[in-house]
Amino acid sequence: VQLQAFGGGLVQAGDSLRLSCAASGRSFSIYAVGWFRQAPGKEREFVASVRQNGGSTYYADSVKGRLTISRDSAKNTVYLQMNSLKPEDTAIYFCAAGRSPIVTTLRYRSAYDYWGQGTQVTVSS
Repeated sequence: VQLQAFGGGLVQAGDSLRLSCAASGRSFSIYAVGWFRQAPGKEREFVASVRQNGGSTYYADSVKGRLTISRDSAKNTVYLQMNSLKPEDTAIYFCAAGRSPIVTTLRYRSAYDYWGQGTQVTVSS
């Protein structure tokens, strides 16, 4: 599976962005997908995940209520809708795919086998 993340950009606080993670290769539906982010000088942190069936989602506390993850199996794409953006959301955002069936493991980088290249999100105050 190859993943490509795109949709980042420079926005102002309070604005919205939608990131996309497009997958190539067969059987994308068997993978759970997660979004992580890495700010300068910080470790990569979990943002959100969606299970293989698209019905179960999981969020970091810092983004609950503002970010929404979803997947379109027909398009082999996972989205991250980002609303009410804050300067502290500034980071490179990565998507990843893994086969873990346990939703609580999806917050850990070790649950993922494939990673996209990242897309930069910058939120100005």
